[in-house]
Amino acid sequence: MGRRWAARLSLAAGVAALLVLVVFGGLVSLVLMGVGWAGLALSAAGVWWMLTHTGRIRVLAVLLLVAVPLAVLALYAAAGLLWVVLVSLGLWALAVFAGRAALVEDAPPAMPEHPARRPERPFLIMNPRSGGGKVTKFRLAERARALGAEVVVLDPDRPQDVAELAREAVGRGADLLGVAGGDGTQALVAGVAVAHDLPFVVISAGTRNHFALDLGLDRKNPARCLEALTDGVELRVDLGYLRAGGHEEPEEPAEPGSEVVFVNSASFGVYAEVVQSPAYRDDKVRTILEMLPDLLAQESGARLSVRGDGPVLEAPQAVLVSNNPYQRGDSAGLGRRERLDTGELGVLGVHVGSAAEAAELLLRGGQQGRGLTETTAREVVVDADAPVIPVGVDGEALTLPTPVRCRLAPGALRVRVPRHRPGVRLGAPPMDWRRVRRLALTMGRAAAGRGPA
Repeated sequence: MGRRWAARLSLAAGVAALLVLVVFGGLVSLVLMGVGWAGLALSAAGVWWMLTHTGRIRVLAVLLLVAVPLAVLALYAAAGLLWVVLVSLGLWALAVFAGRAALVEDAPPAMPEHPARRPERPFLIMNPRSGGGKVTKFRLAERARALGAEVVVLDPDRPQDVAELAREAVGRGADLLGVAGGDGTQALVAGVAVAHDLPFVVISAGTRNHFALDLGLDRKNPARCLEALTDGVELRVDLGYLRAGGHEEPEEPAEPGSEVVFVNSASFGVYAEVVQSPAYRDDKVRTILEMLPDLLAQESGARLSVRGDGPVLEAPQAVLVSNNPYQRGDSAGLGRRERLDTGELGVLGVHVGSAAEAAELLLRGGQQGRGLTETTAREVVVDADAPVIPVGVDGEALTLPTPVRCRLAPGALRVRVPRHRPGVRLGAPPMDWRRVRRLALTMGRAAAGRGPA
């Protein structure tokens, strides 16, 4: 019932948005709406010119970004139709919001949960710097020790090999490994857990906690993750691996430690190049603005080639290979994956060659098309015209020999999670007017006893 009425509201608001323009503004308001779309496209072009140029052209692009919206608003006000356009835009936004809400299907099947016995010798590594000091704020070490866990709190002033710490703990008889820290640290210890077939606990003490988010864990209160030690269930999730160098697929399984592990994603191209710069950590914005023009024009950096299950992706400016695909329509930052056990890599490639393509990508709402490629694959090979390339692995900056092979180990990681946890909040799918109309009409007929059309 809720989806049906959301679809009907979407159609009604969409029609009302057009009627407001026609009734109160006539042809002039429609022309001004077209001017608004043109202004949006010109603003997108201004962003492109600002990112791909320096000096006077960048200054002019910034001026364009300021002047275009002001000019459009001035035209609306001069015609006495500013309120009409704003009301119409508000109704249109309501139509899109309601339509996307109507298209949300029933929640996909949750990842299967398996019974888990309480560990006898859990071992946890905690990074006191992660997440602005969450380990100390939530007294995670003290709470974990009270539950019988051996805890190592990393020394901020002395670099430590967390994978080696985990292996040493296994040698002492640890029957569970866990990490309170960022996703990069999670990945290192997760690789050790898989190598020894031990359960792994994620404690959401990092800054972004993408892996914890997709596992349905409480990111606001990481102490709740410790409930996995006393009342937990097990999820079997995929783990990503990068194997650097070598043009032939290896016949034998890789030796432990010869591959780089990732729980979220590996990025190649522009982002990976920028984070390699020593100046990035001290002044992110300035470093990005200085490096982007040459990187986007591909006058610096390696020229990439990406081969998966489909056509080869040539010369993308940026590539993201993820452990399971991210949810479509989540343009705000690729924040969620519906499942972590599909056995498929997500592949997102970006290639924007001109201001026109940048404008088209914006007007399409970041949907797949020219400039953006989105697909899945069982294995992905990233090659380049350089012997080594920078790679961002779960937020960590690495340099790897080419080609780089990306693969998944399906169901390899035994993640121990609390039995009761917040769950994964899924975003709404992209807007599809045909589906919204079909949903409203079909469900209406079915509810009236006439069956689907």
